[in-house]
Amino acid sequence: MRRRIILPTSVGQQVNKGECTVAKVTRTAAPWLYPVPPVLVSCQDAGQANIITLGWCGVASSDPPIIGVGIRPERYSYDIIKRSGEFVVNIPQASQVELVDFCGTISGRDADKFARCGFTALPGQSVQAPLIAECPVNLECRVVQELSLGSHDLFLGEVLAVHYDEQCAVDHRFDLARADALVYAFGGYYRLGEALGRHGEWVRRKR
Repeated sequence: MRRRIILPTSVGQQVNKGECTVAKVTRTAAPWLYPVPPVLVSCQDAGQANIITLGWCGVASSDPPIIGVGIRPERYSYDIIKRSGEFVVNIPQASQVELVDFCGTISGRDADKFARCGFTALPGQSVQAPLIAECPVNLECRVVQELSLGSHDLFLGEVLAVHYDEQCAVDHRFDLARADALVYAFGGYYRLGEALGRHGEWVRRKR
């Protein structure tokens, strides 16, 4: 459905008669939050490790640091995480997009994804689930809450440890540009683009 909306001049547009017209397309409700980080979530239970690619992953709290991951109950990793109560969020590089897509398409019931992808499993510091050595960032998480929401269940995991590759550091600080970040939107994968500025920069400029 298409509709036209009248916006006030406060949006900063140069218009006549105090208003401007913007055409909007309205569609059925959907989680149109984009882009999102496609992450490789590793998990392990009774010595059995797996990797699942998840697009529904985000920060839920800064203090304590909590990350939420949404997983369909029918996924192989779902029961592993539910039983073990822990997982590792591994953030891949854009150059690893083929492996990211593989881990999100093939079930762990049918393949050893660590072996098929050539990933190296590193022992965690605080959890039994392995880290993926080839991913530049790894977040060890312990499940603190589960929520059944519908198509997906939300696992809220407290971040217990953060690891990142030394090659992604500049002056002892993590440099996103060196991480070759991958993002996901509307069924497609994209490489993160240019840096525009820092938080609060434009406010400081006007003072």
